[in-house]
Amino acid sequence: MQRRAFVLSAAAVASMRAHALSEADAASGIRAALERGALAAVGLLGRENGFLGNERVRIPLPDFLDDTAKFLRAIGQRRRVDELVTSMNRAAEQAVPMGKALLVDAARKISLQDAIRIVRGSGTSVTDYFAEKTREPLGVKFLPIVTEATRKVSLAARYNAFADKASAFGLVKPEQANLQQYITGKALDGLFFMIGEEEKKIRADPVRTGSRILQAVFGK
Repeated sequence: MQRRAFVLSAAAVASMRAHALSEADAASGIRAALERGALAAVGLLGRENGFLGNERVRIPLPDFLDDTAKFLRAIGQRRRVDELVTSMNRAAEQAVPMGKALLVDAARKISLQDAIRIVRGSGTSVTDYFAEKTREPLGVKFLPIVTEATRKVSLAARYNAFADKASAFGLVKPEQANLQQYITGKALDGLFFMIGEEEKKIRADPVRTGSRILQAVFGK
């Protein structure tokens, strides 16, 4: 059987040699980075105001509701609009922690080939790996939680009824035709965004992590 050959970047090879790292050690470092980034992102988002209080990931009303929201606020219905926005973000905050086990499992099961690809990859290759491996199953896990969390908001049901009709005329983007699916998609976007932010921190300052392997793999 022909042996697989993995080609690392010059910087990664130099770092590995300097710290006597094997490819297996490098893979362990990537797994550690994946798990660390995932847990940090879940911890930041999966709490009260994790989404609502963070302008970078706060979930806004779907685009076509902007004018409707302005009208409702103008006629004294601001509370109902704010209630919908809050419930959307609270739903995302409740859903995200449910993905922790799946994310950790994906991190621990990473193959040597994927680990080396991540070392050679861009500044968000860890995040890209997570999105590739977990976005679909996370969406399946999040959707029922989001649906239950928004069930009590009367505007949610009205939104879906209107959006279903409007989408038939091309007035609503497909990804915004159902409020629960829209929130789920935005929750996933926010989760991967925050994982990406954690990855950037690890790459920029691996010493701060306190992990020898992460320092060796991502060190300059």
